[in-house]
Amino acid sequence: MGSPKKDQNKGFFSAMTSGLSLFGNAMHRSVNGLLGYEGVEVINPEGGKEDAEEEAHRGRWKQEERESYWKMMHKYIGSDVTSMVTLPVLIFEPMTMLQKIAELMEYSYLLDQADKCEDPYLRLVYASSWAISVYYAYQRTWKPFNPIIGETYEMVNHGGITFISEQVSHHPPMSAGHAENEHFTYDVTSKLKTKFLGNSLDVYPVGRTRVTLKRDGVVLDLVPPPTKVNNLIFGRTWVDSPGEMIMTNLTTGDKVVLYFQPCGWFGAGRYEVDGYVYNAAEEPKILMTGKWNESMSYQPCDMEGEPLQGTELKEVWHVADTPKNDKFQFTYFAHKINSFDTAPKKLLASDSRLRPDRFALEKGDLSKAGSEKSRLEERQRAEKRTREGKGHQFTPRWFDLTDEISATPWGDLEIYRFNGKYTEHRATVDSSDGIDEVDMASIEFNPWQYGNLSTE
Repeated sequence: MGSPKKDQNKGFFSAMTSGLSLFGNAMHRSVNGLLGYEGVEVINPEGGKEDAEEEAHRGRWKQEERESYWKMMHKYIGSDVTSMVTLPVLIFEPMTMLQKIAELMEYSYLLDQADKCEDPYLRLVYASSWAISVYYAYQRTWKPFNPIIGETYEMVNHGGITFISEQVSHHPPMSAGHAENEHFTYDVTSKLKTKFLGNSLDVYPVGRTRVTLKRDGVVLDLVPPPTKVNNLIFGRTWVDSPGEMIMTNLTTGDKVVLYFQPCGWFGAGRYEVDGYVYNAAEEPKILMTGKWNESMSYQPCDMEGEPLQGTELKEVWHVADTPKNDKFQFTYFAHKINSFDTAPKKLLASDSRLRPDRFALEKGDLSKAGSEKSRLEERQRAEKRTREGKGHQFTPRWFDLTDEISATPWGDLEIYRFNGKYTEHRATVDSSDGIDEVDMASIEFNPWQYGNLSTE
């Protein structure tokens, strides 16, 4: 599947060849023999302006920390390390994976526009631009906390959305999420799969994302590209997501295929996204182009993928302003997600905002963050032993495991479905009178309080 190229003299489908060529020429600077570590590569997105040894010493790790964690991690090369390795809090950001799911809602107005749009192809332009918009936030190189089983995250006061996510499984780590407003519903089951490669990590988005546009009942299915985290231990950590993103209108068969260009020599192609909206007969109707860290634009095209005469490129999405010199490279929306401004009345005690390790890290207390993280993980293990000793199984509160198995490019996925109980819960709470004002920050984090960890 080709990608538009901004040089119109060569035609839009020519970019695939040049993109793959750049990827083949990307700088892979080995530090074998320089630092004494076998199987380590430092990849410089700027194309090697510094020599390999100097580049390898850059990043957030101190030399003694690099050596210590390399000794610990090298035995896991080739393995899925999603939840099998205990990592230091110094590489974490004060956010959980459940909150990362909510970051997709920053530009939810694009889904509102897709629902209002009568043109079926322009509808996919809006919806796919929404899917791309989160990659600006995903380029952060800090690791989010793995949620405790039964942990939740709630969000209101943003675009008329009610959002709930829940950690539905610990081994393997799986999350489910649901969001809804007057224009759309969003449902996701997520089970990240990883492969540790020494100084890099491949992240495979094993999951299913479905968006239903309410006006016409259109159902959209999203398959994102994999992500590669480069220079985990040696060098400056950076993220790339080369490959195809495909969004399919399951109702009509129309689809959009967008190609995320890989980072090439001297950073060539990094961030660039190009592709087309196709009708059900796989004929191109609209070209799309842009950068996932800046903006996306579109233009009607002919059957050859060339821009139609008399039309112009129009911007559909542009990244919002971001805080300057933010320690964790958070957007304003990420800070909003962490705040109680987006919390509903009578917040669940299982909410990620209340995690003491996350809160301590946000305040800059790494020592307390590390000890609280260890305490929570040990309690989770103790709860599991108690549960298994009684012959009980964990049952999520807000999502039900279905019999449906979804095939993804990276493996099969068990599907969890929103059961509607959260909607009932919120309606009851929001309609209740006499609820006392509570200092939400004083609520003790407790994902175990509801008894759903000991359901037969």
